[in-house]
Amino acid sequence: MAGFLKLWKQSKEYGFLKEAHSQVLQQALKDLEKAFKDFLNHDKPAHEECRLQKNKGFPNFKKKNIHNSFRYPQGFKIEGNRIFLPKIGWVGFFKSRDIRGIPKNVTIKKENSHWYVSIQTEEEIPEQAHPKIGSIIGIDVGIVHFVSIADGTLNEQFIDFPSPLKMYSKRLAREQRKLSRKKKFSKNWIKQKNRISKIHEDISNIRKDYLHKASTAIAKNHGIVGVEDLKIKNMIKSARGTKENPGHNVRAKSGLNRAILNQGWGMFKEMLEYKLNYSGGILVRVFPKGTSITCPECSYESKENRKSQAVFVCKSCGFTHNADWVGAEIVRQRTAKKLGLVAPLIYPAVGHTVEACGGKGHKPPYEAGTSRKEQSSTAPLGISNL
Repeated sequence: MAGFLKLWKQSKEYGFLKEAHSQVLQQALKDLEKAFKDFLNHDKPAHEECRLQKNKGFPNFKKKNIHNSFRYPQGFKIEGNRIFLPKIGWVGFFKSRDIRGIPKNVTIKKENSHWYVSIQTEEEIPEQAHPKIGSIIGIDVGIVHFVSIADGTLNEQFIDFPSPLKMYSKRLAREQRKLSRKKKFSKNWIKQKNRISKIHEDISNIRKDYLHKASTAIAKNHGIVGVEDLKIKNMIKSARGTKENPGHNVRAKSGLNRAILNQGWGMFKEMLEYKLNYSGGILVRVFPKGTSITCPECSYESKENRKSQAVFVCKSCGFTHNADWVGAEIVRQRTAKKLGLVAPLIYPAVGHTVEACGGKGHKPPYEAGTSRKEQSSTAPLGISNL
């Protein structure tokens, strides 16, 4: 498709393309060409992994102001805290980290009122084993607790963080009401729209900060991490329905969808995967069905095991524990089984009592005189003992 560039530049309608560097335009056409190839080949086995990651539908036309980014594959120069961009010149930037490896391409992107530069490099990294490759944990993501962790003991470990959307909800609603009163595309409308974009940027930055801290703490301290292979896009489908078949509990489902998106489950798993790969660890995705209703002690699966959102009581053996922990423990057991490893559930010594956080422990009906209360802890993000 790059062959059409010369003709487009010579036309009156698209003469503005001459202002951009030719390789920048070629990169945009390569992205378009790849989008068409992915759409046409989305049913082929070779593209199965890509098809599962993203919905490769027919490419959508996008207005020129939708994505303010462009990419240089070569021709750029980097010297200290400045970068040379063809047809633009030398531009200074804040160097937030050292540039390791050989720079291969540069992407310039505008988000709200800020410009960012991303430098992709190539670096040979020797293969290394994770220092804690023997540590296997299971992770269950949720709404009440963002992350529940099971490490093979009865100890509960949770990672929670305040919802950034709730923190900014009143301010965001107020600014959106102001926007609705202004004439569309007027100067005041554009200014107000930028204010709203800044709020969304703050929300996004807070979320990313928490996700980075959580994923770094887990990837640093555990070599094998199991997660549910959730199809998040299917989980957040609207329940509104149609006129012929109206949906049920639409408001509750909308709130759940909003909470899932606000937590950033997909982004968290992506961060966790690349950090584990970098440090020599492994991220294992397991079948998610029934994790919260299956007993980790006797493997009995029933919806009746889930007495409430927080309490799990097995109808077969009487095993009692926090329901989110149970989901994480089943993920851990399935992870070990998938890798051909043995990872039994470890109990405290008989007669040993571990007080639960806040004194709220659920005592399972084991032998008389034996107390096995679970230990609960909500971990601040970034701590080293996760």
